[in-house]
Parts: sequence; structure tokens; C-alpha cells
Amino acid sequence: MRREELVRRRLELVAKIRHLQGVDQEVERLLAAEEQGILIPAAAQARVFGEQWDPTWTAKAREQWADSAQWAEYTERSATRTEADWHEIAASMEEITNALAEAKRSGVLPASESANALAEKHREAMSEYFHCTHSMHVVLAGGYVTEPGLQAHYEQAEPGLADWLKQVIDANSRSHGVDPDTAVWE
Repeated sequence: MRREELVRRRLELVAKIRHLQGVDQEVERLLAAEEQGILIPAAAQARVFGEQWDPTWTAKAREQWADSAQWAEYTERSATRTEADWHEIAASMEEITNALAEAKRSGVLPASESANALAEKHREAMSEYFHCTHSMHVVLAGGYVTEPGLQAHYEQAEPGLADWLKQVIDANSRSHGVDPDTAVWE
């Protein structure tokens, strides 16, 4: 009887140790994601995000947003994402960028129903990284016309796209009760 009790207690301890090892691995990945952002090798990042990808962007984002709830949300999501997950996200962003470029070329006007629908798709795609409100979307769009790397990304897809997209996002946000002139990061 004593032996059975000891065996049972040992099995419980082994289960607890395995559970704690799993928790430790999870925390280790979260710490790595907090530091690195994307937890796939640099070569895989280039495959996923394309030749224009600059690995320093994540470090710059960390410097700017490290104390925000959105950075915490981003790193928690990043800690569980595989290269295939990132491919899917990148493909979604490329798809919406191409749709935005085509809309601009076609003369779609900001505040139109189709422009607003595209702005919502863009906001939803951004929400793969962290929950993106309309106000935050406006703040991000400001970076599209002031941050050289972001601006180049959109301009590569279509000249003038960064400015047009900012106008589209601003107009869409107005339709959702957000004044772009007073929009803040929430």
C-alpha cells in the first residue's frame, strides 16, 4: 500500500513537472517574441515578407510601442505563429494592398462606399497583428505618409497610394464617428 502511494505521488509530480516545463517553454517564447517580434529565422522572414522586408522594422516598432497593450497582444500572437501563419498574414496584406492600388488606379474616391469597404478590409488585416480600432487606424495611416519605409511600401504598389490610403482611412473613420484630426492611439 505504501509503495502504491509513493508511485501515485511520483506520477503526480512527473505530471506537474511536465506541465511546468510547458509553461516555462511558453514563457520563454513570449520573452523571445517580446524581444524579437517575429520568431522565425531571418531567411524565412525574407521569404514571407519579400525583398523589401527590413528586419529592423520590428526593433523600431518595439522601441515605439513596447509599453503598449498592442505590443503585448502582437507578441503574444507572434509567439504562437509559424512561418505558414506569417505567409497567410502577408498574403492577406498583399491582397488588400493590391486591391487598394487597383481602386486608386480606377479612380475610387475616398468616402465612397467601395473605399470605405476597402478601408475596413485593411483595418481587419491590421487586426491580425493587434486589435485595431478606427482611431488607431487613423494613427497608423499617418505613418504611411511620414515613415519612409511604410510610404515606400505603398508607393511601390502604386504611386500616390500612401496619401490616397490615408485619405480613405480618414474618411472611413469619420463615417464611424472618429475625427481624424483628434484620433489617438487607444
